[in-house]
Amino acid sequence: MESHFSFQNDPAYLDSQFNNRLRVPEFATHFQRWQADSAVARNSQACHLSLPYSHGGAAETLDVFPAEDKAKKAPVLVFIHGGYWRSLDKADHSFVAPAFTQEGACVVIPNYPLCPAVTMEQLVLTQVQALAWVYRNIAQYGGDPQRISVIGHSAGGHLAAMLLACVWKKFSADLPKQLVRNALSLSGLHDLAPIMHSPYLQGDLRLTEQQVQRCSPAYFPAPQGQLTALCGDDESDEFKRQNRLIQQAWDKSCVPVCETVPGKNHFSVLEALCTPGQRTHDLALDLLAK
Repeated sequence: MESHFSFQNDPAYLDSQFNNRLRVPEFATHFQRWQADSAVARNSQACHLSLPYSHGGAAETLDVFPAEDKAKKAPVLVFIHGGYWRSLDKADHSFVAPAFTQEGACVVIPNYPLCPAVTMEQLVLTQVQALAWVYRNIAQYGGDPQRISVIGHSAGGHLAAMLLACVWKKFSADLPKQLVRNALSLSGLHDLAPIMHSPYLQGDLRLTEQQVQRCSPAYFPAPQGQLTALCGDDESDEFKRQNRLIQQAWDKSCVPVCETVPGKNHFSVLEALCTPGQRTHDLALDLLAK
C-alpha cells in the first residue's frame, strides 16, 4: 500500500524514529513522576473514577475531574493518553487534570483497550463511545456538553485528530454534527502507513492496509473544528514530519498552529502541557476558551 505522504520506508530507520524510550534514556524518570503526581491529583481534588462508558470492563471506563469553580458550566477537556496504543493507562495521567481544573475546566481522562487484544479500528471506536458518553452525561458533573475539546499525546494525539474528524451522526442520531469543537494533537501520529513498516510497533499493532486507510486522520477531509499540532523540538524527524503533515493534509485554515516546542522531547512535551506559563499550556487554554 502506498501512503498518501512520502516517508523513508526502511524498517531499521523507522524503528529508530519511533522508539522514544531509546531516544530518551531517562524516560523511566518521566513515568515515575507522572505516576506520583497522578496519585496526588486523585487524592487532593474531587474526582469520579472508573465510570463505565461502554461494556468492555475496566478498559472502557473514564475518570472525571470537575472544575474547581462550579458556579457555571465548565468547558470540557478530554485528555487521551499515549503508549503506542499498546501500553499505559488513564491512572498514569491524572496529573494532567489539576492545571486545567484550576482554570475552570472539567477534565475527562478515558481508558481504552490495548492492542493486540483489539484492532486499531476497535480501539478508535471505543473513544467514539467515550466521547458520546461525555456528551450525554457530562452536565451532571458540571461540564458543558456544547464545549468539548480533545487533547491527546502521541497515540492519543492520533485519537484526538480522529475524533475531530468523526462523522458523529453516523454513529448515533442523537449526537451533534460537531461534538468535538476543537483538538490538540501533541506529538501525534497522523499517517499510520510508516508504522506498518516498523517491527518495533507492527508486532503488537498488526495493522492491515484497510486499517491504515480507515484510521489515518491525515487521509480524511479537513473537519469543521480547528486542530492545534505540536511536538517537541527534540523529537525524531519522523515525529516532526507527522506533525507537519496534518497541516499539509487539512491546510492552515483547519490547523492554524503547527509548531515544535523548543527544548522538549517526547515525554517532557507532555509535562509542558500541564505547566502554567508554558506556550503549550496556553495554547490548550486558548482551545478551551473558544
